[in-house]
Amino acid sequence: MSVSTDLATPAPARRPAAAERVYAHVKQAVLDRRYEGGMLLTEGELAEAVGVSRTPVREGLLRLEVEGLIKLYPKKGALVLPVSAQEITDVVETRLLVEQHAVRKSSDPVRAGLIERLEELLEEQRAHADAGDLTAFAVSDRCFHAEIVRSTGNEILTRLYDQLRDRQLRMGVAMMHAQPDRIAKSIAEHAEIMEAVRAGDADAAADAVRRHVTWVRGLVHGDVR
Repeated sequence: MSVSTDLATPAPARRPAAAERVYAHVKQAVLDRRYEGGMLLTEGELAEAVGVSRTPVREGLLRLEVEGLIKLYPKKGALVLPVSAQEITDVVETRLLVEQHAVRKSSDPVRAGLIERLEELLEEQRAHADAGDLTAFAVSDRCFHAEIVRSTGNEILTRLYDQLRDRQLRMGVAMMHAQPDRIAKSIAEHAEIMEAVRAGDADAAADAVRRHVTWVRGLVHGDVR
């Protein structure tokens, strides 16, 4: 018996809804600093950039306002919110609580497969640094820390940490633009964290995480753009 064409041929992938495309476009541009803090985005410009009408632009922007990336101003547009000193302080505090616990748990005993994955991510970071791709480096940097949290096996903790993702990526790119020499230092500090985990030294691993995460506090003198 022959198979009907409808069953044999895979259905074409659906194009994301217009509002979803606007949301994804603006969010990515904010995270990689193509739309920087303080920039005013108009509905007309965004509609033209994404190829949609203004109605889905408003819907997409409303989602981003809820996430704290923009502030909507009726009849004017959307203001991209800068990374504030308070946001940096709050993220650092939350990361310390989660990551120091996670690295201790992952070091005693060392979780299977963790070191191999951290080594892969370090190689990625070196490649992105050599290529000068700050956005890709920030993603890999964030993945390094998320892998340690994930290795604890605590799904609630992992979901909590994942909520910081966008803020971490945005802050990471901003900091590397402000302090380009931090790229090499971050790689060295990641290697230090990894070696402490490999050695099963929970105290040394937690201390390395503390020093790595808290360096940014020295840069907090108002908004980081």
